[in-house]
Amino acid sequence: MKQRTATTGARSTRLLMPRAPLASQLADTERQRRLDILQAEMRACRRCVAAGFLPRADSVAGYRGRIGDRLMLVGQAPGHLSVTRGIPFSGPGGAILDRWLQRAGFAPGALHREVYISALTKCDPGKSARGNGDRKPSPAEVALCQPFLLRELELVCPRAIALVGGMAIEAFLGPARLEDMVGTAVERNGVVLLPLPHPSGVSRWLNDPAHQALLERGLQLLAGLRERWAADAATLEAEK
Repeated sequence: MKQRTATTGARSTRLLMPRAPLASQLADTERQRRLDILQAEMRACRRCVAAGFLPRADSVAGYRGRIGDRLMLVGQAPGHLSVTRGIPFSGPGGAILDRWLQRAGFAPGALHREVYISALTKCDPGKSARGNGDRKPSPAEVALCQPFLLRELELVCPRAIALVGGMAIEAFLGPARLEDMVGTAVERNGVVLLPLPHPSGVSRWLNDPAHQALLERGLQLLAGLRERWAADAATLEAEK
């Protein structure tokens, strides 16, 4: 994973850029061993507590998945239900995401069986001061967690990354309106980046039928990827 800088007006943003990682040259057992070590490091991390951003560390994002997962999901941060249950996207938003995956041809329950789930930050940032949903992690908090995400991307080697919500989309693709990103796919060094809206009930973005159509277009792109992966797997099995 490498980064590049995009400038919009006076604003400069460091973009996450997938690349062909060195980890892909390692044996699967070694990649999984390194991923297990990384996940233990994330569970033990107290950086945001030490920096005064959080009263306590409630790390949960990044533990659902294996090196063989073709699809990675990157969200904003885990919510309180995910922390309480110890499973990322275990609340209503996760149920909606799983239904979206079903619309793309995945089996029910695929979100927590076939997808590596991660996030820009690994701990629950707490409630928004306005009381409408979760607080968005600050740029400083995202920067503290970024080395973890970079290492996850290099070790998991996903073939596609679903960017869930505006923060994740901006981190990889730069500032843009959801209307201009959802329903598109961007390839970066062999990895497909697929922007999706956040399934949070707080967001009203999906109340617009035009936005629902953009979501459907994005899910059809994901369906095409899933079909390609299935065909590739069948070909490899036939060649054994």
